[in-house]
Amino acid sequence: MPSDTSTPAGDPRDTSTATADDPSGAGPGRPRPVPPPREAGYRAVFAVREFRAVFAAHLLSLLGVVVSELALTVLVYDLTGSPLLSALTFALGFLPYIVGGTLFAGVADRYPARRVLVTCDLVCAGCVAVMVLPGTPVGGLLALRCLVAAVAPVFTGTRTAALTDILGEGPLYVLGRSLLRLVSQSALLIGFGAGGVLLAALSPRGAITVTVVTFLCSAALLRLGTRARPARTGAGDGGALLKESLAGARAVLGDREIRGLLLLFWVPAFFVVAPEALAAPYADAIGAGPAALGLMMCAMAVGHIGAEVYAGTVLGPRARSRIVLPVAAAGLLPLVLYASRPGTALSLAVLVLAGAGAAYVIGLDQWFVEAVPEHLRGRAMTLLTAGLMTVQGLGMALAGLAAEFLPVHQVVACSGAVGTVCTVLLALEVRRTRVRYRSARQA
Repeated sequence: MPSDTSTPAGDPRDTSTATADDPSGAGPGRPRPVPPPREAGYRAVFAVREFRAVFAAHLLSLLGVVVSELALTVLVYDLTGSPLLSALTFALGFLPYIVGGTLFAGVADRYPARRVLVTCDLVCAGCVAVMVLPGTPVGGLLALRCLVAAVAPVFTGTRTAALTDILGEGPLYVLGRSLLRLVSQSALLIGFGAGGVLLAALSPRGAITVTVVTFLCSAALLRLGTRARPARTGAGDGGALLKESLAGARAVLGDREIRGLLLLFWVPAFFVVAPEALAAPYADAIGAGPAALGLMMCAMAVGHIGAEVYAGTVLGPRARSRIVLPVAAAGLLPLVLYASRPGTALSLAVLVLAGAGAAYVIGLDQWFVEAVPEHLRGRAMTLLTAGLMTVQGLGMALAGLAAEFLPVHQVVACSGAVGTVCTVLLALEVRRTRVRYRSARQA
């Protein structure tokens, strides 16, 4: 592939040391801080050749995962006839995240990023290939599903940390993260539809086979489309990986500023999943049909995508930073309107607004990468991903449990109210610690 050495229009960097392929200007090693482009937009991110490879790999593997989740759920139900096991198959996509993200986080800093990413893709491809075999028992399918889910936070954390090498640590990194997040949200809208079409044409095992191909293509893109860079820390003693991973988690969670930023990612996510988890019973309660239920399931993703695209294209870095705390604090407030038991139209508007509240994350990404020391970055990003998926799974489970005792609309409204109080208190804590730590750094 020819090297793209062009830089974005208006980029003040010296192109003799920093190119679109290597914004850091640091070659194959760690990136040096560089002045960001004055007009860094999504087009500037796509001008970076390595990011294009990462983006394409993310798109392929994510669509494959969504399709395989749907197909595997159907396959387990066909084999067992058990709704419980079918639901458990889907839930297993969340539960192992905290295990993999805590116990194996050291991999992200200990080994070269490209090697970790390619190996994760190949492990996932191998697991899915075994799922396709007709003789694989249901217990084996569930175990393989757990293994894929345990590998996922290591892959995601490593890739997120690697973006700072590819895009630097400024606006391009923030927009690169934003693009990957937008793809993830879009996959929820497209992937399940694509999975349904595949299942109409193929058997569940045939649809799962597609995922093997997507993981292999992702591995090839990452191997051939990204540069080899050294690990952030030395490989050290092979038996110390678990110790290193746990030490990294303690260091990240023990830092008051970083802990506050992590919680600002996690706490709103814990509460905002309630309406999605309870969409089916709520649609039934208000007499809405399947079409309305489908719209409810998509509404938050639509709001999230629209708000993040706006923040990424219209707002500059300073504006994105300024909206973090107020938008995070107010993001869950629309859910309180569920107390009035809204009909289909109003509930869709509420869900779109709640999804739009996630726009604060685009500025929070910048705060997080600035706060985390480079030698901890891979482990911090892995822990962030693992925690985010875990709290969403717990939020869904607890919302379902609460709905066993309370009307669905009250559960969602309470999630919005309690979540707002918790997020406001957390935002005040983050504001205090950021002021204190910035003053200390300047001193």
